[in-house]
Order: sequence, then C-alpha cells, then structure tokens
Amino acid sequence: MQLPAALEEKFTTLLGRYPVKRSALIPMMMYAQDYFGFLSDELLTDIALRLDLNMTQVTETLAYYSMLRRKPVGRYHIQVCTNISCMLRGGNELYAHVQKRLGIGNKEVSPTGTFSLEEVECMGACTGAPAMQVNFDFYENLDPEKVDVIFEQLQDGKRPKPVPVISGALHERNPNEVVVISKNFGIPNSRSIDTYMQRDGYKALEKALKQMTPEQIIDEMKKSNLRGRGGAGFPAGMKWSFVPKDIPKPKYILANGDESEPGTSKDRPLLEMDPHQLIEGMVIAGRAIGSNQGYAYIRGEYRYIIDILETAIAEAYAKGFLGKNILGSGFNFDLAAHTGAGAYECGEESALMESLEGKRGYPRIKPPFPAVVGLYGCPTVINNVETLSSVPAIIRGGGDWYASLGTPKNGGTRLYSISGHVNKPGIYELPLGFNLRQLIEDVAGGVRGGKKLKAVIPGGSSCPLLSADEIDVSMDYDSVAKIGSMLGSGGTVIIDEDTCMVDLARRIMHFYAHESCGWCIPCREGTTWLRKMLDRFHEGGGRAEDIPLIDELSKNMLGRTFCPLGDAAAMPTISIVKKWRNEFEDHLHGKCAYKSAEMILGAH
Repeated sequence: MQLPAALEEKFTTLLGRYPVKRSALIPMMMYAQDYFGFLSDELLTDIALRLDLNMTQVTETLAYYSMLRRKPVGRYHIQVCTNISCMLRGGNELYAHVQKRLGIGNKEVSPTGTFSLEEVECMGACTGAPAMQVNFDFYENLDPEKVDVIFEQLQDGKRPKPVPVISGALHERNPNEVVVISKNFGIPNSRSIDTYMQRDGYKALEKALKQMTPEQIIDEMKKSNLRGRGGAGFPAGMKWSFVPKDIPKPKYILANGDESEPGTSKDRPLLEMDPHQLIEGMVIAGRAIGSNQGYAYIRGEYRYIIDILETAIAEAYAKGFLGKNILGSGFNFDLAAHTGAGAYECGEESALMESLEGKRGYPRIKPPFPAVVGLYGCPTVINNVETLSSVPAIIRGGGDWYASLGTPKNGGTRLYSISGHVNKPGIYELPLGFNLRQLIEDVAGGVRGGKKLKAVIPGGSSCPLLSADEIDVSMDYDSVAKIGSMLGSGGTVIIDEDTCMVDLARRIMHFYAHESCGWCIPCREGTTWLRKMLDRFHEGGGRAEDIPLIDELSKNMLGRTFCPLGDAAAMPTISIVKKWRNEFEDHLHGKCAYKSAEMILGAH
C-alpha cells in the first residue's frame, strides 16, 4: 500500500523505537487513522505485514480501544463529555443542544459528512467543565452560545481557537498554594528547554549524575516520603528499591500519563506546560535503577500533547540530556513518547504494559510485580507523571526538605483538580495535609450560587464519597483513609444540595461499565447489572428490594477482580447507598426530587 511520505517516515521511526515490533501497533493505527480518518482492511493488512502479525492479532487489539475506528467519521468529529464533572456543570444540557444543532445523535454522521458526534467519558478537562473536543482540539467552560459560535466558524472552514491549556491551571495564585512542580505554569515559553534551564532545569540531573550514586538517589527519594500520585499512594523510593541490581536483562522506566480517572486533570498541564520536568525526572529515575530506556505512555485523548512531548524530547537530545554519555557521566538513557488509544483500564500499571506491548490492556495477575517482571518480562518502574515530575525538586532541595512540606509519611505537595459546584474550579498546588474544608471555602471560593454542600469526591470517581459533615479532614493519604475514603488522584469533585445522588451513582456506574475490560466475571457482570438497576431506579422503576441488592452487588465485586476497576465501581456506589439511602427511598415514589438532575441517558 502506498502511504503518504510523512506517514511512511512515522512508521519507520516507530519500527525502530521498540525491542519488540508489536509495540508499534497501537501508535501505527492511531497515526494512520489521523491521515485516513478510519482504518480500512487494506491499511490494517499493510500494518500487519510490517509488524509480522496476522490480521486476527491486529483486529482483536483494535477492537479493545475506543478511539480506533473501522468506519469514517465527519470532517469535524465532535466529542462532548457528560461524565461527573461536566454533568455537574451542564454537560448533559450541552450535549442535548449539540444534538439539536447538528441534527444527529450519538455516533452518527451528518448527511454532508461535515460533522459526526459522540458522547464520551472523561477527557481530562474536569476543571474546565463542561468541555468538548473537535478532533483533538479542546474547548472548555462552554455554554450553548459558545458552542454555536464554534460550529459557525467550522462551517465557514475556520479553525476556532482551541483551549489547549486547562483553564483552571492558569488561575490567579491562591495564598495557600506552595508552588513546587507548578512553578512554570503560565511562564512564557514554559515548555521550551531554554526557559526550563533558566529556571533551574536539569540541575537536579547534573547533581544526580555527578555527585550521587544510584543508592543515594533512592535514599533521597525514601527520605522525601513521595507517594505515588496516580492514586495508589505507594512510596516511590521504596518501589525503586525493589528493582534487582545485578540482572542481565534491560530495565525500563515508564511514565503513566493515562490520566482517565473522572475528576482528574492535573497531568495534562504538567505535560503541556512543563514537559522537561517529566523528562528530567525520568532520566534521574533511570540512573537510580540502572535503566537506559524510558517510555512516556500518554492517553490517546491528549493527542496534541504527544507532539509537545516529542518536541521536548528532541530538545533534550540536542542539549545532551538524553542519549549517550549524558553530561559526560558515562550514563546512557533513551526516551520516547507512546500514545494510548482510549482505555481507562490502561491506567493500571500491568494493563499499561500490555498496551505498550501492542496488545489489549488486560491486567496481569500479580505476583510477579513489575519491578521484577515488567515490560517485555524485564524489571520495570512505573510512576505517574506527577510523581516523576516531583523528582527534580526532591534531588535539588533534598528529601528532608520535600518531606517537611507535607505531613508524616506524606511528603511534599500535590496538584488538586477541583471541579464541580465551586466558584473557582482549577488546579491548585497545595501541601499534603491541607484541610478539605479550607480547600473548598478558601481556595476554591466556596460552593457556587451560595448553595449548601452535599457531598465531596476527594480523589477521583473511584473513591467513597464524603458527606458535608466529613470535610474537616487533612487531605493526605492516611487521614482520608481513616475516615473511609481515599486521596486517590487528587481529583476533588464538589457536589451541591441540588444534586440527585441516585443520578450521580448512575452516571459513575455508566463509566465503569463502559470501561470494564470484561475479563473478570464479577466486574463485567456486576457493573452491567448495576448500571441497568440504577438507570431503572432513576427513571422511576425501582423496587424497595433493589436498594439492598445494589449494595450487595457492589460488595460482591470488592476484592474479587484481577485489577482495581471492580473496586473502583463498587466503593463510590456503596458509600452513596449508605449515606444517601433516603434519596433511593424517595425514588420509589416514581419521581426524582431534583429536577435539575434529570438527564438524557447516553448510549454508554
């Protein structure tokens, strides 16, 4: 098959990027789709031949990822988010308006082929909700009038100015913030290597390579009490120390940029506005464990960030911070960006490795753990983008200094994505242990419209919800765990008194039913039946016996799945039934008491 020269060049680069050819499969399909709009049989056959795969291997992988498609879409593919953060700020009404404006429904194409429409899950624009994407351009803080202007410009053949930076990431600094990893947000040309170097960039790498042994780097990380910012909160230094020292196999550093947890949008500004901070952190991590190769796995919805990161990687190579003999130290480290293709499950570390190997993102059974048997069967360290972006500051300032910013066993700062019913949604860098009530009232400006607070999701949609009388809590891993929830990814969603909690539970379950990989029976069947029951309940068809059944089904998923997705679906549902059971009982009368919460059911 004759390919465009630019795509042929991209394929050649991808074929030389990985030790196993199949790893190039998903990026090849994504880039080919960029050119042709969809993946034809002829195109897939060509890709299969290049990778020495058969068509079954190619198509079974393709079918798993929501962003890969076999049929054409419109010239402008419109994706509207209706997940919780967008839902709370009018996402469903916006989606209804877009359907009416375009005259098409979910996954339909307009007769002229100009537009296609898709209702989607969280796209990482939670603090700018409600949001939509046109192809890969982000548009945030929307209302029907703004949407109409965008469509008018598109119909005139113009490209409306996208909003590539999360609007909340560039807010006016709050006095409570402690700025460490967000210090370059809003600085002109912040993503360029020259700007980064003028602001202490790569000084930590120089120190790590010239003044510290790998053991000293790991010791400093342990002192820092840096815990994984992806959600699990496992100590980063301890994870690094698990990698075997004397082993002939290659070792790998992976950055987890598959930021798909509803309510969470803090890795996107880190990648967009300060990509060199991540690069520096990955090279230092490589030095610490004896790795010479890293991959940054970026969720497919962040397509434009791949370009930003690849530009930054090229700059780092040109300046000698990547490649052979870095800074004359004798240490070698290569780095590449890798695109996902739409799968929440790939945020789980073993599913991410499967995806990076060019397969479906199914989780692996543990043990063995990635530190011993990871990517390509080799020792691997996987850390979240925010975790790795914190490494340069720790090496520059010292582990003790970083630890002192937080609470015992919870070192440093973290980025909190504040969304939902607040006056000032945004991304704020605060010390671990900051009080949740103060975060809502003093940092985020209080509940919007003078409404009363009803609930808080403290760390992304998988966390048990907190009621309004539980918010006097320190926002660190241990304190939030003590009251029965989790700090998670730091995606803090604020919910006001006018929200129907049955509807919220229904929308959360739609997400997890949509994203379940289907491998585990408790998760596959549990999320499907819970989604159906919650839909029926909210529409007025609930029965009294459904309330304990929803709780029982949720509890039967806990601890019975290969990965945490089953737990992620169960935990918020259990907490909602327990704390707002009265709202479920009210629904038995056949009507939701919160008219503003009535919504159009999507095609999830």
